[in-house]
Parts: sequence; C-alpha cells; structure tokens
Amino acid sequence: MKKALLLVGVLIISVLTTACINNLAVQELNTKAKNYLDNGDYKNAIERLKSSIDLDNTIFESHYNLAVAYTKNEDYAEAIEAYNNAIKLNPDFADAYYSLAVCEENLALDIISGNVKVNEDNTFEKASSQEEIVENSEDKKLILTDNSKKAVYDLLTKAAEDYKIYIDKTTDTNSAKQVQDKIGELEKRAQEYKPAVKE
Repeated sequence: MKKALLLVGVLIISVLTTACINNLAVQELNTKAKNYLDNGDYKNAIERLKSSIDLDNTIFESHYNLAVAYTKNEDYAEAIEAYNNAIKLNPDFADAYYSLAVCEENLALDIISGNVKVNEDNTFEKASSQEEIVENSEDKKLILTDNSKKAVYDLLTKAAEDYKIYIDKTTDTNSAKQVQDKIGELEKRAQEYKPAVKE
C-alpha cells in the first residue's frame, strides 16, 4: 500500500539567529542536526535534536525539526509526539498540523500493512519479522486485532481533524481543495475500522 505523500514540502526550520536562541550549545546542536538532515543521516539528526531539547525544551524549531527527522526516518509514532510538542509551543504554525496529519495517516497505513503492531498498552512497535503478521490462509489478508482496528480508526480520524486545522490556519489556498479531498478519503476509510459499539 502506498503511503500518503506530502502535498506541500516538509519545512525544515533553521534556528540560526541568536535572538531565538541564547544558548550557543543549543544553536550548535541544531546546526549540526540540520547538516545531518540535509545529508540523510536521520538517526544522528534525531540524537542532536533530542540533546538540544534536553538543554532547552522551549524552542519550537527544535521540536519541529525533531518531528521532521522522525518523519524522514519513518518513525511516525515518535514524529507524532514531536509534532504535538511543537504545536504546544506554536499552535498557529499551519504546516505542523499538515505534517502531523501525514504522520498519523502513515502510521495507520503501517498498522494496516502489518509493518507496525499495536501493543496491549496501545504503544506502537515495528514488526520485527513477517512471522509477527497473522494472515488468513484463504486470502492472505492481514487480520487486525480489535485494538489495532481502533488505533487505525483513531489515527485516521485524528489525521482528518488535523488536516482541517491546517486548512483553517494556512494561507496557501492552492492546496485547500486537495487537502479537502484527502479529508473526505480519510473520513470514509476510517469508517472501515470504526470499533463496534458494545452494549
């Protein structure tokens, strides 16, 4: 299954002005992280950005760039957490909602495809082997647990909500129609996984 692609480019925010960062160590870590991101070394970028946040967790750009690094590393659960932390610091930055929605959709697709499993405690874990994927012997289709179905439903529903917030906050009216279509697709697809109401 093809993963959702970004309709707008993922923004990597540089933190270069000393007005934004008074701590030179944080600025140096962010600069190194940007270089790692530019070179495709996402794991080192993640480590630098986590260290930067440990030094000063009030910098929006550090959280956002950490989320971008996790996104590029296809670690969507961690990216979702980092985007949410960035949004807490700057709730008016439209692209954060867009990128968050993309990650929520991609994590749902990873669960559907069996690349990620939902643990009993509702945490996510990459499937370590094909043996972990339970298949129906008749049609070779992945059988999702009720817990996994609920996670997929919740993620797709949340992605649609975050795309709506993006539309409300963005000044890019050109992408609004495409994003509106995406919202309709997600809402329809979410219904396939809607948990049954227990009586």
